[in-house]
Amino acid sequence: MLGSNRKGAMMLTGLSAFPITPSDAAGRVDAAALRDLLAPLLAARVDSIGLLGSTGTYAYLAREERRRAVEAAVEMASGRTPIVVGVGALRTDEAVRLAQDAKAAGASAGLLAPVSYTPLTEDEVFEHFATVARESGLPLCIYDNPSTTHFKVGPALVGRLSRIPGVVGLKTSAPDAPQVPAHLAELRSVAPASFQIGYSADWNVVEGLLAGADAWYSVVAGLFPEICMAMVRAARSGDAAQARSLNAQLQPLWDVFKAHSSLRVMYAVAKLRGLTRADPPRPLLPLPKAAQEKVAEALRAAKLT
Repeated sequence: MLGSNRKGAMMLTGLSAFPITPSDAAGRVDAAALRDLLAPLLAARVDSIGLLGSTGTYAYLAREERRRAVEAAVEMASGRTPIVVGVGALRTDEAVRLAQDAKAAGASAGLLAPVSYTPLTEDEVFEHFATVARESGLPLCIYDNPSTTHFKVGPALVGRLSRIPGVVGLKTSAPDAPQVPAHLAELRSVAPASFQIGYSADWNVVEGLLAGADAWYSVVAGLFPEICMAMVRAARSGDAAQARSLNAQLQPLWDVFKAHSSLRVMYAVAKLRGLTRADPPRPLLPLPKAAQEKVAEALRAAKLT
């Protein structure tokens, strides 16, 4: 859920579902198709919707198309479910404008990755976050995604960023199971108690939830929110056996995620289920037929058909 603690900081907890953003070959967002994808997430009562994340292909969309997506999502949610919006951009001033757009449209928080072409220094990332937070007024979640940004937000920098007014949480990849408790403890040790720490990398997240992470930023929940909500409920109640059993059920999907990338797989799944005809934005290509068949097999094995 998203709410306010006693100090007024935005809370980022529970399941945040990250849908794809259907668009045409010219990069124009299909708002109607997006609404169709959001409806099951709202019906499942996910704690928030992570709009325009990496799965939502934010980096491939122009500012006006991002605004179109946010407006459609906020209208669809009608205040029932908070919308967390990706506002990353190469330039700080552009990230500020994107965050301002998201706030004006009614988003609850922004997800800011340190996107770069020239490798960034920690001081540059700090100033980037400080400027976007100050000039937009939108609560920000740090998006640590070094596989795409080629910048790792380490614990020391998390500690610095967490003390910027308006920077309220962290989305980072969950490590392998044996490393989760120490990883989470280190992050907790450098940030204020009100700072929310959540994990992505779906295939590793169950142990993060059981260790006490605040949130699961989930790709698979963008199409299968019910089983993900069940996993979160099991972890919250301390039922580790049930949480791990549900995670094991999804292992076939985790395998194709790792083989073909979760983004490409989610587009393939959305098409297989008849939810959209959209392809990933070029230069990304749809999965070849043999890989699509592997995805279909994984869905059957995971009992998601």
